[in-house]
Amino acid sequence: MSELNDNSKSKLHGLWALTNRDLKKWYKAPVIFLLSIIQPILWMGLLGKAMNIGAIFSGGTFTVPSLTPPLTPSQLQQLGSYFAGLQTSILQGAFNTTDYFSFMAVGMISFTALFTTMFSGMSVVWDRRLGFLNKALSTPVSRAVIIFSKVLSATLRSMFQAGLIILIAVAFGLQFGAGFSPLYVLGVFAIMFLICVGLSSIFIAITIRSTRIETPMAVVNLINLPLMFASNAFFPIKFMPDWLQTIAKVNPLTYTTDAVRQLLIFSTDWTQLALDFAYVGVFAVIAATIGIVLSWRFLSK
Repeated sequence: MSELNDNSKSKLHGLWALTNRDLKKWYKAPVIFLLSIIQPILWMGLLGKAMNIGAIFSGGTFTVPSLTPPLTPSQLQQLGSYFAGLQTSILQGAFNTTDYFSFMAVGMISFTALFTTMFSGMSVVWDRRLGFLNKALSTPVSRAVIIFSKVLSATLRSMFQAGLIILIAVAFGLQFGAGFSPLYVLGVFAIMFLICVGLSSIFIAITIRSTRIETPMAVVNLINLPLMFASNAFFPIKFMPDWLQTIAKVNPLTYTTDAVRQLLIFSTDWTQLALDFAYVGVFAVIAATIGIVLSWRFLSK
């Protein structure tokens, strides 16, 4: 019994030791840590505020043609009020919120999760080239623990950045939904944990046998933008072409983003929220299983 407890403790200790090693490379490198904080600020401040879609539908963008007789001041005022109401109606119908910045800011959480986890496979390549992987494989720690430590470190980094994005978005004017509760933020971290586990496992599985850093770089460059824009991160999928809607509806980022919006800015539909969590949860389990199985079979010195 004592021997069994010692083995379990050794495995857990190995997981934390390897995870902490990867995290230290992140938070003990001042430049990298600072860039991870600045990046969400730039996206929120530049892209988020530059894409002021609500202004497109304001009265100031409509030119009133010359009429005979000309419109009276009262008629012009009524016309301005009509356009103001039209703006609210269009945004609510298209984005389910009257503030596009809030819609886009929530999509940034999925964006950050994708880009943080996509580089998790590079860590395996570097460990192999620098000789650390050989040392790790020579210890009693299992191959599955080695892989899951990479997944866990990428997940924790992504969750930290997700929390940072929420704080930055609030500072820039994020409008929470009418039924929002601070406890819902825990739901955001829960869905982030699931999607990051799934994405990290997939990207590590793709590059698990690679010995060249160019391989994960090529994978990142190939699928990062298609995976992001074939989702509802920045635009509702109902306005996409039919063939793209089909792809978006099987994209786990779509369900992740929808779950975060349900929790933060929409009127929460608990049935849809449960479906989002179920879909992303199944994806995470399947992806993690694939990663573990491949680690047992292909992870080598």
